[in-house]
Amino acid sequence: MQVAYTESGTGEPLVLVHGGESDRTQFTALRPFLGAGIRAISYDQRDAGDTINPGDPYTIDDLGTDLADLVGALGYERAHLFGTSYGGIVAMHAALGHPERFASLSLAACAPNADFGGPGMATLLQLDPEERRGFMVDMLITPRGQADNAGLLDRARNVLAPRTPEQNARRTAAVSTHDVLDALAGLSVPTLLIHGTDDPLIRVEAAEEMARRIPGSRLELIDGGRHGIATEFPHLVAGVVREFVHGRPAGR
Repeated sequence: MQVAYTESGTGEPLVLVHGGESDRTQFTALRPFLGAGIRAISYDQRDAGDTINPGDPYTIDDLGTDLADLVGALGYERAHLFGTSYGGIVAMHAALGHPERFASLSLAACAPNADFGGPGMATLLQLDPEERRGFMVDMLITPRGQADNAGLLDRARNVLAPRTPEQNARRTAAVSTHDVLDALAGLSVPTLLIHGTDDPLIRVEAAEEMARRIPGSRLELIDGGRHGIATEFPHLVAGVVREFVHGRPAGR
């Protein structure tokens, strides 16, 4: 497998893990707000962007192992993680399976299992890829954001990456077995949870339940935010992630 990645900045290594409908370019708007002292690394997961992988099935744990292996391949003993949505799920599996690789874990708009899906999730799963693109904009961006900022709408559309039906099927099958609810009490990596209170795909109760179960975790809610909080509110999300990362140096 050949993994495509993009990096910027110098300092604490922070791996950015993209969502289910995106690729590594999802974080273009977020990067500038991370500020000095952070080396931001975004990569394409299997069946995403420019990464080349076999057409064989894989599991969500395989994606977590890919992430842990990437940290080592980049020359780090440990790195920080920031994952959104599907990427947050990948990051959770990486941190649970390979805790020695990670200095901190920041999760945005994700859930410990499928029970926390919001009203939009069932609809999303029934749509074909082209229908998903239009539907997802409403799931990602608040009505106010859509009305006030045409550039934001373009940014939201641009984070939705095209995939073949075969690629979508493999990624959907991989995440279908995700359920770490009972394992969260054993998560040893310092964890930050960020969630929009009006997320139509993953209910805010997901973050609240994870905060109760993960020892010493921190919860930050974005009032009125939908599923695309890292796209619509990159300054807020990056600010809290930056503070969390700098408080927990990874070392080499």
